[in-house]
This record gives sequence, structure tokens and C-alpha cells, in this order.
Amino acid sequence: MIGWTARGGEELNLKQLVERQKKYFYTGKTKDISFRLKSLEKLANAIDQFEPDLLAALKKDLNKSEYEAYVVEIMVLKEEIKVMKKNIEKWAKPRRVKTPLVLFGARSYIYPEPVGVNLIIGPWNYPVLLVLNPLIGAIAAGNCAVIKPSEHTFYTARVLKQMIRDIFDPEYVAVAEGDIETGKALLEQPFDHIFFTGSVAVGKAVMEKASQTLTPVTLELGGKSPVIVAEDANLKLAARRIVWGKFINAGQTCVAPDFVYVPEQIRDELLRRMKQEVERFYGEKPLANPNYTRIVSWRHFTRLKSFLKTSHIVFGGESDHYTLKIEPTVIDRVSWEDPIMQEEIFGPLLPVLTYTRLDDVISTLREKPKPLALYIFTENSGVEEKIITSLPYGGGCVNDTLIHTGSPYLPFGGTGTSGIGNYHGKYSFDCFSHKKSVVKQTTWFDLPFRYPHAKNGLKWIRKLTK
Repeated sequence: MIGWTARGGEELNLKQLVERQKKYFYTGKTKDISFRLKSLEKLANAIDQFEPDLLAALKKDLNKSEYEAYVVEIMVLKEEIKVMKKNIEKWAKPRRVKTPLVLFGARSYIYPEPVGVNLIIGPWNYPVLLVLNPLIGAIAAGNCAVIKPSEHTFYTARVLKQMIRDIFDPEYVAVAEGDIETGKALLEQPFDHIFFTGSVAVGKAVMEKASQTLTPVTLELGGKSPVIVAEDANLKLAARRIVWGKFINAGQTCVAPDFVYVPEQIRDELLRRMKQEVERFYGEKPLANPNYTRIVSWRHFTRLKSFLKTSHIVFGGESDHYTLKIEPTVIDRVSWEDPIMQEEIFGPLLPVLTYTRLDDVISTLREKPKPLALYIFTENSGVEEKIITSLPYGGGCVNDTLIHTGSPYLPFGGTGTSGIGNYHGKYSFDCFSHKKSVVKQTTWFDLPFRYPHAKNGLKWIRKLTK
């Protein structure tokens, strides 16, 4: 039995915790708009209060610099809360919609209803952002939640647990720390919805378990996200933005560029410019840069190192097994048969492939699993529209990388093997809500032709439905 300590030192197991949350949810307190707004305000204040502790924990867990940790984790959360607080009242209202003539006399409404008690399983690569961002949506929609941070980022999980315990009762929001066994035990509980961010392999296991009880899931996964550089691209900016998007967090980003497709005739110039940008960002010796992020664990470190054994390295490739750092590395002469192209890289290694015809690139990518992101660099609007409309993927950018994930006005999520469902802003509110359909019928009159005994009833129904 996995224990959990509530306020006052009372020991609860996970079953008791979920039961208490369900009981609390059905009191109706979490549905009250003022309660939701106060809860978001508490969370915003706590993020401010615990910011130094969160930044210190991210430094310990991943060696993240203060700049990187704030910009890609803390800042995004603050913006998300602002958008939620501004719009909750509007989004939570029942919305009247059209009613067909055949239902004359009735009015139709959609009631956004919180789904109930949610399990939020977070990853280790952005252990603050990707735990609290879904929680913001769950709170805004009027739910309860149990959070499971990753065991790979121990210090961050510990700070999150303390922060949540300081501001919320466990019957409302709780943090369950632990390893894979805790995760398995949580999946045995009768949650109303599961929100998972992580690998495709674990996402499949979560979905398989949820299917046994028909529990709805949102899966935010990953995949091999391509960059397509067109012949007319601004190579100076393309190199800079590809390098930034790829090597931030040492490539441990679900929407990081996984590989680059570039025309043969401009490959050398792109490679030269990317090398310049890596040196500009991280210095000539990135392993000695105190602000360069490390790989999360020895297992992931050795997996990434194995890709370098048979690779043609243009620059980078050095590593330090004491600090678990691998240099930003660009690899040339890559084919789809190479080991590095068989799975999502999730590290600071960037393969480069060349092409002569854009149609060939599109045909090849159509045969691959649908990626979470895709990036296009071109000055030609016809080229960008062709790629956008020809290939399936979760989301992406034209002439940039990653930045689409920072907008609370865009849905973030995958398609196919890269995920199910989406969130951010209004889409987070919808993710944790059920759209309840309600028809309110009049009692002032009763149309007789709706009933089976009515004379010429079918005739009138046919007329109304023409």
C-alpha cells in the first residue's frame, strides 16, 4: 500500500485520497466561479513565492540555467493563469445554440461541466511547466486533481509537493510522489480523466490501462519532428532558430527539431552557420559551460551516446559521463536506415538529410508516424502552404521553432502516434470539461404530430425536415 500524508499528519493511501476528492467534488465547491478564481490566484502567488526554490530545484535536477528555466517554464505558466482568470466566467456559462425546426418550441444549450477527479502525470524534461500547466486547466474548469511528478526530477517534485500542500487541501489538489510503482498504483484508481505527458511507449501503457475502465485520456507524446529548409530560406535566421529550438534543454523537448531536411546545394552553408550559432550560444567548449543543461539520467545518456558510434559528426560529439553532458552535435550523411532515425532522439544530436525535390520530402514524411511538430523555413508563401496542407502533424512554425507552444491562444497537442487531445488556454478548459447537451422544451403547447397516433404525423414531419 502506497501511503500519502495529508495535513495534520493523517496517513492516506491512494484509494482513500481519490475517494475523498470525489466526495469533495460532489459538494459543488470546485464549480463555483469565485472558488476557481481564488484557486488560480493562490497558485499564481505560490509560483511567485516558490520561484527561487523551483529554479534551484531545476538547476539540481537538470542543470537548467535561471534564464532557461524562467523563460520556458515559469513565464509560460504566469501567462496561462492570466488568460484563464480573464475568461473563466465567460467560458463556464451555458451557451445557447440553434434548435432545428422539427423541435419547434424548444431551446438548446451546451453546459460546460467539469469532468471530476483528474490524474495528471508529468514528465521530467519540463517538470514544472508540464505538471502545472494542465493543473491550471483542471482548476479553471472546476475539477479536482492528483498530480504525479516524474521521479527522475526528485528535487523539483519535492518543491511542487510542498507548494501544493501549502495552498490546497488534499481533497482538492494533491501531489503523489513516487516511482513507476506509484504510477501503476495511481492507474488502478477510478479517476474520471487521465492527462499524461511523456513517451509514446508509456503513453500506450497508460491508454491500455485506461481502456479497461473506459477512462478518457489526453496523451501528450512526441515523435520525430522535422525541419524543412527551402532553397530560398534566410539561412542566417534559420540556423539561429534551429539551433535555439534544438539545443535548448539539451534537446530534451518533445517538440524539438528532430532532424533537418535541406537542399543539397545549401547544406554546407547551413552547417557552417549552425556551427557559428552553437558557439555563440554555448561557447567553443559547451561541456565547460556552467549553464548548459545535462542529460537527465545515465540510461538516457548512454542511449544518446550509442547514436554517435556510427555517425558522421560535423561538429560536437564530445561528452562527459561525470556531468552527463553531451555537446550540441550535428550529424551529416544520415539516412532513414540509421539507428538515430528509428526513434525520437530527445537529446542534443541533430541529423541532417539532403533533398533535391520537395515533393520527395513530402512523400517520405507521409509514410512516417505523424510528428508532434513540423518547422518550415522559406520566404515563399506557396511553399509554406504546400507543406502545411500536405503533411499531418500536431502544430508548428514557419521560419521559427518551438514558439507555437508558448501561446495560450493556440491548441497544443499531437495527432496519431504523437498524441490524443490538446490543451493551453481555452483548449485546456475544454480538455477538462464535458460538453453537456440540454434541450429545454416548452409546456405552453404540444405538437401532436410528434406522437405515433397522430393523423398525418409523418407528413408534417417530412415537411419540417425538407
